[in-house]
Amino acid sequence: MRVLLATVAEKPHFLGMAPLGWALRAAGHEVLVASQPELGPVASGTGLPFAPTGRDHDFWRIMRTYSVAGQGEGRVPFVDRAESPARDVDWEYVRDGHRNAFLWWWKVVNDPLLEDLVALCRRWRPDLVLWEPLSFAAPIAAEAVGAVHARILWGADIFALMRSHLLRLLPEQEPAGREDLLRNWMGRHAARWGVGFRERMTRGYFTLDYLPEPLRLQDAPGVRYVPLRYIPYNGRAVVPDWLLTPPERPRVCLTLGTSATERQGGYSVPVKDILESLADLDAEIVATLPDAERAHLGTLPPNVRPIGFTPLEPLARTCSAVINHGGWGTFLGVASLGVPQIVVPTWFDNVLPARRLEALGAGVHIPPERADGSRVRGALTRLLNEPAPTGAARRLRTQMESSPSPNTIASRMESLVADHRTR
Repeated sequence: MRVLLATVAEKPHFLGMAPLGWALRAAGHEVLVASQPELGPVASGTGLPFAPTGRDHDFWRIMRTYSVAGQGEGRVPFVDRAESPARDVDWEYVRDGHRNAFLWWWKVVNDPLLEDLVALCRRWRPDLVLWEPLSFAAPIAAEAVGAVHARILWGADIFALMRSHLLRLLPEQEPAGREDLLRNWMGRHAARWGVGFRERMTRGYFTLDYLPEPLRLQDAPGVRYVPLRYIPYNGRAVVPDWLLTPPERPRVCLTLGTSATERQGGYSVPVKDILESLADLDAEIVATLPDAERAHLGTLPPNVRPIGFTPLEPLARTCSAVINHGGWGTFLGVASLGVPQIVVPTWFDNVLPARRLEALGAGVHIPPERADGSRVRGALTRLLNEPAPTGAARRLRTQMESSPSPNTIASRMESLVADHRTR
């Protein structure tokens, strides 16, 4: 088969797709990655063929300019009610959330991609298009050439769940108030290539899902979920010599992701205060920080090892605990190794894994507005001294390992595609 991995230019969203891309190639399938030019170095660096498509989007410039989404918990559309029962999700909430997400986010990242992606699919003729859940241009392109298409999630399936609420409430509204911006946008563009709107264009024929049961939201009605084991991948990197030697005392990693500095204008937690609060712990604190951020911090405690980019998997394997921002790639990578975590969620839906982790006993959730040195130190002391969090983290790892590997899914992919073509 020919398989197209389609994504808007967001590195964290794509990196989770790469292991399945490798598995598909190893199974004999032809694989191509399509995204906006900005993702080119990251995508081609995986060894997968890359086709630059469309033009780069302006989402992050808009976000920095207008501060569209708040950083605090409880203020982010969709996320604050993602775990609520249906009765607590009303029409005004769903309508306004979709309006904001569509106008400020989905349309902004997909408009520059759509035209060229359809042209690419018409030339290359994929049998299957795999798309991450923000790349709504991909199912339009797939439908335009008659390809089966499926989503590959990078976190909780918030968008499909909230769309199910919209579809539930839409018929109850007066005709003039039945707003469905996503359907209108997809239907209008699909018609340009002779395709009518189908609801499967918002959720795929099926959905590949990394999350084990304890981390999942309720399933969105009508979505066929196919479990997939999460394989950590952080891009090309060289493992330093010191990381190949077992630590002489407990090692703790502080990593707040690359998006905070590359996309969001800096960290929203007091990094220096946190590091100084850990100064007298009998532990090695490895802080992954860009050069510019390290320069701002000045002199650090002697038990802190500040480093630049380092592959998370080999680092986390040597750690007794990891302090992080709750980005799904970081969170799942650490969880897949059975290491307890302190999560300080700083963006969009990062609070969801933080809450689930704490409920499982496999770590601690600290809201960003409360993440001072004292609280982080107290949480870390508990993780290092009590056996229960490590035990819970290892049980979560076992649950994640029970999902089918990318190799297993790759071997089943032809039958999945054939099944939907037959239908």
